[in-house]
Parts: sequence; structure tokens; C-alpha cells
Amino acid sequence: MTTTIDQYAVMGNPIAHSKSPQIHTLFAAQTGQALEYRAVLVEPGGFAAAARSFGAAGGKGLNVTVPFKQDAWVFADILSARAERAGAVNALIFEPGGVRGDNTDGPGLVRDLTVNHDYALAGRRILLLGAGGAARGVLQPLLAERPALVVIANRTAEKALGLAVRFSDLGRVSACGFAELAGRRFDLIIHATAAGLEDATPPLPEGVLAAGGWCYDLMYGREPTAFVRWGWEQGAAQSLDGLGMLVEQAAESFHLWRGVWPETGPVIVALREG
Repeated sequence: MTTTIDQYAVMGNPIAHSKSPQIHTLFAAQTGQALEYRAVLVEPGGFAAAARSFGAAGGKGLNVTVPFKQDAWVFADILSARAERAGAVNALIFEPGGVRGDNTDGPGLVRDLTVNHDYALAGRRILLLGAGGAARGVLQPLLAERPALVVIANRTAEKALGLAVRFSDLGRVSACGFAELAGRRFDLIIHATAAGLEDATPPLPEGVLAAGGWCYDLMYGREPTAFVRWGWEQGAAQSLDGLGMLVEQAAESFHLWRGVWPETGPVIVALREG
């Protein structure tokens, strides 16, 4: 008697660098789940067809990364409240009644900060750099932690303003361009711009990080990212990359698919050491 092994994957472009197959393989071994997880390169404009084909072949769930999170939002039949609000989906669950879309990025970020690093977000002045899909995905969970304020700064201020308006009912959130940050101070600066893909940082004024402030880059790499290095140069108490967030959002996806929570700590250590 053969055992059916459930199929999962991550789709994106580029995708060869993805650590998701390694993460989910470690989760499966840890929790005794029979599954296979692979990385799939999808050409621009081809996401819906690739996802439909994956589901038709019996695939159970997908993670979705750059640049297809908004395509996945459109593709899903049913959206979670947080995915609906974000306008972006990074996790798809293929069910008999349709394809469910969710967004686990924000919960992953919040859990990495609050649990793994014991950082309380309540009452903090937070600066969120960028107004694209990555920023959209983390705003609702951040605001749910009751920070004093969240300022969204972007090269195109109008785009940041549109995002601030979309989330303004959830807390004190405003928007501006990078130049308008001069003279302001923040306890936590989160980098979510596309500049991270080129290992660059936005043009930030001196003194924007408050004394004892933290920096967090949603990107990660084998070496410290440009923004992590910038944080150290500014005297940050902590300057973190997004590897912990990657593992935590994966754990959230794994729970959506399999109904069990894996332990993330050992997986983060394994990836750092690998």
C-alpha cells in the first residue's frame, strides 16, 4: 500500500535562492508530517496558470513570493480578513470548496520581534519604509500591537498616503516622503522597500533612529544587508534581518495547511549555521 505524499510549493521569480523548501522540510520532519515542498519558477504573467495547474495536479498549498503576491490575491476564491486588508496573499490553501488566500507575513514579523527578540511594540514610534506589497502585508498586525504611531515613508509620498488612508481606521498611521523625516525620531525602523533587492538603503536623514532604537530589514542574506549595516552605523540597540520573520511566516503557513505548530527556534538556528 502506497502512502500519498501531500504536495506543497513556493512560487516566485526569482526563486532559486528560496529557503522555504528547506524550512518546510525541517518542519515536516519535526512534526512527523508526510509532505514534499519544492520551489517553482514562474514567468511574469504566468502565475494564475501555474497555480491552477498545481491545484489540478492535487497540490495542497502554495507559498507565494515576489512578484506574485497581488496575483495570488486575485487568484484566491476566499480571502482571510488580513489578506483582504493587505491586498496581497502569500499563502494559498487548496480546499474542495475553493482556494483560500491568507497573508502570514505580518504575523511572522510580529512574532519574530515580540517572541524571539522579546521586543514590545506597544507604545513605540514605528517608521515603515516602503509602500509596496511587503509593507501592506505587515501593517495590520503591526497596528494590532498598539504602537504610539506608524509613519509610512516612501519615495513616492502619494503611494504611502494611499496606504495610510487604507489602514487609518486601525490606529494612528500617517505618511510622507523620505525628505520629510528630517527632525523626527523613531523607536523602530522597518525596511520594506525594493531597494533591499539591490542591497541598498533609502535616503534617510541623520538622527531619524532614536537612542536605543531598533532596525529591522524584511530582507535577509548570508551577509548583513545594507539596511542592517546602516542600523549598526546609526548605533541601533539591535539591527536585525528578516530570516526570523521568514521562518515565522512559514510556520504560520504550515499551521494553516497541516493544523500543527512547528518549533521555529531550531529551524532559525539551522539556517543561520547553514
